[in-house]
Amino acid sequence: MFGLTARSAGFSPIEAIAFSVIVFAGASQFAAAGMVAAGFAWPAILVLTALVNARHLLYSAAIAPWLRNQSVLKRAVMAHLLTDESFALASVHFQRLGRVDPTGYWIAAIGSTFIPWNVATIIGVLGGQFIPNPRVLGLDIVFPAAMAGLAVGLSHGRREVAAAMAGVACAVLIGLLWDPRFGVVIGGVVGPFIGLAVPAGPRPTTALGAIATDRDDGLPS
Repeated sequence: MFGLTARSAGFSPIEAIAFSVIVFAGASQFAAAGMVAAGFAWPAILVLTALVNARHLLYSAAIAPWLRNQSVLKRAVMAHLLTDESFALASVHFQRLGRVDPTGYWIAAIGSTFIPWNVATIIGVLGGQFIPNPRVLGLDIVFPAAMAGLAVGLSHGRREVAAAMAGVACAVLIGLLWDPRFGVVIGGVVGPFIGLAVPAGPRPTTALGAIATDRDDGLPS
């Protein structure tokens, strides 16, 4: 869909493919392509895409403690590959292991998103007009459903559940009344504070809970 959108906005095949490789930020790529087609000035495009991607500040802050022993160069590449899906997969993976696993991060970031996104961009650029609307096939629900499933794996205590519920409620309410982009960012900021305000309950007795109890390296549990 992005490849087709970029071609419709006047991008050449090389420009569209380079956009997905260099920028690699799905929602903001769609927004930028639409604004280019509408003739917006570059400062407006810069501000809007920065707003759309503001949630990545929250992702990077949450995953930073796990990656503090990685080199600056490696963390810079990881930051470029950070997406909704790679963050969720890596977070669940690190918590399950109780330690950082760079290989797991690369598999999540490159295998789940970077390669499929760029291959799909090429397909969209070269033959998007032959692809039916993904909404007709129900494909637009795949990523939201996957993210919701991964979020369940991260919610293993009353604080996490409270933070998730508060974040979702805040995001939906602000999204309906104002703007979904602001809703996602504000919900992501408010949710954790709500979770911290909830009294900590007993540690879960699952394997994940045992990891959280036994670990003493100061990483988030």
